[in-house]
Amino acid sequence: MAGVKFSRQREAVLVYLRSTKSHPTAEQIYQKVREEFPKISLGTVYRNLNLLADNGEIIRLNCGDGVEHFDAMTEPHNHFICRHCGSVKDLEYFSDSDLDSQADAEFPGRIEGHEIYFYGICEDCL
Repeated sequence: MAGVKFSRQREAVLVYLRSTKSHPTAEQIYQKVREEFPKISLGTVYRNLNLLADNGEIIRLNCGDGVEHFDAMTEPHNHFICRHCGSVKDLEYFSDSDLDSQADAEFPGRIEGHEIYFYGICEDCL
């Protein structure tokens, strides 16, 4: 991040996000990062998540449960949300990279991207 001072706490947030596929909330990230930085505040975690997301290093997910989830995989991919346990999983094997250009061809405005969420029951809850 050009022009942004290095922060060990921000790095810890990013390292944790890159180590998990669970799409954690800010509170879950806070609990994990506190293991290494006991004095870190939830506000600091939120500020760092916002900075990382604004700089494109992570993405925010709105999964319909009223809280943002975060994902370090920034390449286009879709997500599955379990209606029973609320888990969020990547669907890397199902991606339509032509969808934006197809929609853009038919839409009078400008398409800049899309998000697709699939809902159902995960394998653990079945």
